[in-house]
Amino acid sequence: MKFWKYHGLGNDFILFEDFNAEVPSDAAFVKFICDRRSGIGGDGILYVRKDAHADAYMKIMNSDGSEAEMCGNGIRCFAKHLYDCGLVKSKRMSINTLSGIKIIDLKVENGVAVEISVDMGRPHLEAEEVPIKGTGRFINGHLQAAEIELTGTAVGMGNPHLVIFQDLSDEQVLRLGPLLEKHEAFPRKTNVEFVKAKEDCLEVKVYERGAAWTNACGTGACATAVAATLVGICPTGKDIVVRLPGGVLKINVKDDYSSVQMTGPAARVFVGEITW
Repeated sequence: MKFWKYHGLGNDFILFEDFNAEVPSDAAFVKFICDRRSGIGGDGILYVRKDAHADAYMKIMNSDGSEAEMCGNGIRCFAKHLYDCGLVKSKRMSINTLSGIKIIDLKVENGVAVEISVDMGRPHLEAEEVPIKGTGRFINGHLQAAEIELTGTAVGMGNPHLVIFQDLSDEQVLRLGPLLEKHEAFPRKTNVEFVKAKEDCLEVKVYERGAAWTNACGTGACATAVAATLVGICPTGKDIVVRLPGGVLKINVKDDYSSVQMTGPAARVFVGEITW
């Protein structure tokens, strides 16, 4: 089977053109392919499939074999593949996902996409939409893990996120990531963002649901920017610079919270074939 390897700020994916839904997506296959020693290696797999309502459908599997509703870095890689390989010829395209259809605009140089902007849609703030147990909105809410009292904000970006601006040590962050991912407050588990607000950016470390610590998380950057506007750290309607271990994304949260725009790069690493 032919595959393509991409990354978005170091968040890396194996991509298959799977127009007839024939490439395996079971947990055993996904874990093998994503293993960095015995497989190709990646944070997840992207499957390019046909869709009746959009230019393509993106199926996303995490490296642990679970399926993701949405992936911000993944969809930029996916869109780059569609354009660069001639599957979609327009610089504006639509991609369907488990969290709905996303509209993408491309900046193209010398025939290849170099920057991808994604309308990530409306952030979900009500508890049942995130989802998080309880009612109403979880903004500067309180929970406990590892005997530490934490304050965080829950945001859904097609997948659940818990954003923490609290001052924590590196040791505490490393310990809390996997504990919060599986915290009982989140019925479908959660991604976790640990944030330090700087003068010119938000510095973020992300523990991704189903993929552990990653170099970048697009939906996490969006959730972080949304949370920052909700707690008064950043304004709406202006570009917010989110700095992840793998690089920078620009996030713009509309004043009425009707949509969140994410802009950043994607890169092809190599092309290969694997026998299964």
